[in-house]
Amino acid sequence: MKNVLITGAATGIGKELALYFAKNNWNVIATMLCLEQGKELKEEKNIHCYLLDVTSTESIETAKQQILEDFKSIDVVINNAGIGYRSFVEFSEDEQINNIVDVNWLGVVKVCRAFTPVFRKQHKGHFINISSIAGLVNLPLGSFYHSTKHAVESFSECMAYELMNFNISVSTVQFGNTPSNFQKNVSKCKTTPLKCYNELMHKISSIVEGKTKKNTDLKESIKEKVLKIAENPPRKFKRNTIGFDANALNILRNFLGYRIFGRIIHYSVFR
Repeated sequence: MKNVLITGAATGIGKELALYFAKNNWNVIATMLCLEQGKELKEEKNIHCYLLDVTSTESIETAKQQILEDFKSIDVVINNAGIGYRSFVEFSEDEQINNIVDVNWLGVVKVCRAFTPVFRKQHKGHFINISSIAGLVNLPLGSFYHSTKHAVESFSECMAYELMNFNISVSTVQFGNTPSNFQKNVSKCKTTPLKCYNELMHKISSIVEGKTKKNTDLKESIKEKVLKIAENPPRKFKRNTIGFDANALNILRNFLGYRIFGRIIHYSVFR
């Protein structure tokens, strides 16, 4: 059986991936901030839970040592841990900005940095970095979330070049809003003194909520695609866009260019 490490596996897509990989005969190394949240996962035969905070180098190293004592090799690392922050730049808060950067981008960096030597020593390994369509296009109120996901895309592509000689490869996965607890946990800017800002926040939140409810089949597509990547890792860096919304936005952005794409988004939001 192959071994996969998944960060942020206690809830949301991370939990879904952990259960799906276990069902398909993988040993799952499920890492999370709180082991209490992993109660359900602990009951699964092929799932092993570890405490790991992606923002802490010390926590990652501690978890890494524990994991390597229990597993001789790791075939795939899935960097899934992530959070959301929807805010206006003018009213953004330092703590929220630092938090999303630490989790969404630096968390990926630190986990990859920690497990690259493991992959190099065993002469194989694959990183799957869960990004978002937000990493390929830019939408209203996404200044911070989109920035971190763009950073993940750039980091992953650059890192892939330096790891090619060691039989270590990298993929990124992008998708839109999927029914999970992610959107419920997104931090949002509080009501502002500016009416137009408040109206925009309400509009964007309503659009996101509506899209999320409609994407009922997206979760299954994500699980199937990520498993397929893990079972047959590409030798070279590859982006994998999943779902109608994500593919449509990506194609429109690339085909139309940022000016016309921006007009379409502006019309859709402000009409």
